[in-house]
Amino acid sequence: MPGRGSILVADDEESLRLVLEAALMKAGFDVDTVDNGADAVRKIQEKNYEVALLDIRMPKLDGLEAFYQIHGLLPDLPVILMTAFGSAEVAVEAMKRGAFDYLPKPFNLEEVKILVERAIHMRVLAQEVEYLTLEVQTLSVGVNGLCKLVGTSPKVQEVYKSIGRVAETKATVLLTGESGTGKGLVAKSIHYNSDRWEKPFVQVNCGAIPEGLLESELFGHEKGAFTGAVSQRMGKFELAEGGTLFLDEIGEMSLALQVKLLRVLQEKQFERVGGSQTFSANVRVIAATNRDLSKEIAENRFRSDLYYRLNVIPVHLPPLRERGGDIRLLAEYFLRRFSLEMGRVKIAFSPEVLELFMQYAWPGNVRELENAVEHALIMSNSAIILPENLPANLFEEEVGEIQASQDTYLAQPLREILAFTEKASIAQALERTNGNRAQAARLLQISRRALIYKIQEYQLV
Repeated sequence: MPGRGSILVADDEESLRLVLEAALMKAGFDVDTVDNGADAVRKIQEKNYEVALLDIRMPKLDGLEAFYQIHGLLPDLPVILMTAFGSAEVAVEAMKRGAFDYLPKPFNLEEVKILVERAIHMRVLAQEVEYLTLEVQTLSVGVNGLCKLVGTSPKVQEVYKSIGRVAETKATVLLTGESGTGKGLVAKSIHYNSDRWEKPFVQVNCGAIPEGLLESELFGHEKGAFTGAVSQRMGKFELAEGGTLFLDEIGEMSLALQVKLLRVLQEKQFERVGGSQTFSANVRVIAATNRDLSKEIAENRFRSDLYYRLNVIPVHLPPLRERGGDIRLLAEYFLRRFSLEMGRVKIAFSPEVLELFMQYAWPGNVRELENAVEHALIMSNSAIILPENLPANLFEEEVGEIQASQDTYLAQPLREILAFTEKASIAQALERTNGNRAQAARLLQISRRALIYKIQEYQLV
């Protein structure tokens, strides 16, 4: 049950403000109300709130613009938009830019309370979810170090929401996405945010174990079950009893073994290889794959009945190229982490390196970015990470493009060079903030009015 906190309600309709205030206070929340968007932004700057509810149509500053300003100030604050008939499309667009959810009017007060509590829970999850603490490390299998999900982009927020929805259930989960997108971290997050967190989290990479040994790895074996089985051995299902079994790269599993896994999921029972004793399996299964299992089924490489059994709750992890706003955030997170490990302080990326990070497609996703940052820190002997410190095979083309651009600049008048640079910087700031002008102005360290003038001057609309 999430803890209670302060809620801000902004609506120009006094009767609705009073009704919401009474209902939320009865539920144990501290509630402040305002009647316009400008006051909502001011209150957010003055006090810490757990959730803000904003009506879209308000005087002085409408709810949508108020949301954009609030999101620029506090990206992790859940904002719920209240919409009249016909404005739902606007609210959905706002959700794409980071709003938590929307409530179409008229709404049920119980629905409001549930949505507010869910928003608080999701905020805690997004800010503080840590898959391993020092205590939890001793309970997990094959996991070292402290891991965190990092990101505030809308697609990652959807992943956070999915984790929150499924963590407290017993449902089987199927994680999909390209290699390096963080499927293992999400699996750990689901486990350590569930009521199984004190029990083991056991991971098996189905693609890294030879087919002939994977059955024994999963179910264990009796002494003499096959050549080399010199003693009895427990399998991963037994080791994960009461906890979670994470089957990574499930698409690599043979059809014969898929049948046996299906039986465990259906009947919650299994036998060791070479044994006759039946064991119960009180285990939550989370599976992951970077393959298109629908295509694998069509080509008779994956069983459709197993797919439906695994795909009770699907969670898709977006590739890094679709999380542009998170690239810098992730890079700086990895830089801080590796800097601490290496005993180096006050290390920063040069603007050119950050530009390269934003331009690169990252086919290896978050894992590739992590490796690139570690490589750069090792190769750097100063307080600034420079382009030449990056892995050459990754950035040769991008470095060449930047050098070519620099050579082109030298052949142009200074005024044109400055205008080109200014326009590019503004366009990039708007892209990184998803068009949020207030946030872009802060990134550029200019006033919002000056930014609007420049947008009009350079026709960036």
